[in-house]
This record gives sequence, C-alpha cells and structure tokens, in this order.
Amino acid sequence: EVLLVESGGGLVQPGGSLRLSCAASGFIFSTSGMGWLRQAPGSEIELVSCITTEVSTTWYPDSVKGRFTISRDNVRNIVYLELNNLKIEDTAMYFCAKAPGEWCPTVNSIRGQGTQVTVSS
Repeated sequence: EVLLVESGGGLVQPGGSLRLSCAASGFIFSTSGMGWLRQAPGSEIELVSCITTEVSTTWYPDSVKGRFTISRDNVRNIVYLELNNLKIEDTAMYFCAKAPGEWCPTVNSIRGQGTQVTVSS
C-alpha cells in the first residue's frame, strides 16, 4: 500500500521559510516521479512542484519559481519542499503526491493527508 506522510508545515510570517518533508513507502520510490500539490480554502488543488526520477528534473509554476525548491533522497525515500520568501497567498494545505510513472504527478494522483502552511503576520 502506498503511504505518503507529510510533515514540516506551520505558521510563518511573510518572507519566512519552511521545509516540508514527505516520507514515502509501499512502492519503489526511486522509479516514481514525485511532487507537491497545494489547496487553499475555496480554491482548486494545484501542482506546485515536481521532480522526476533518474536525472531529477524539476518543474515549478511561475507563482513559486525561484522561491520553492523540491528535492528527493532516494536512499531514505523522502521528498522535500523548501519554501522561501513565503507570501500570504502561499497559505494552503500542502500534499505530497506520487506520479503513476517517472514524470510529474497530477492533481488526481495519489497523495498524502497533507500538512498545513499558514503565512500570516
């Protein structure tokens, strides 16, 4: 059974940073693309980062590019999301997601229970 467990969320002031972690189990982690989704209240869920397998190609939407960094540890089966220069509009529930293949997950991919990120002064 695929299990994705996120951690690291919290309350942070604008301009602050957080590091999210996702511990994965139940599948061959090194052969799966991984990513992070987020959903703000009243908004649709969106993909905010992904990382592929072998060469670890990454992707970000313009809204977070230059501020968020995704990485993976294929030995410990963990995927990270570094969030820097956080903005109020980054407030959302963040979910770790597993792609069906080696590329990026979609908003319909398997995901964990989420970790809340709240950016507020």
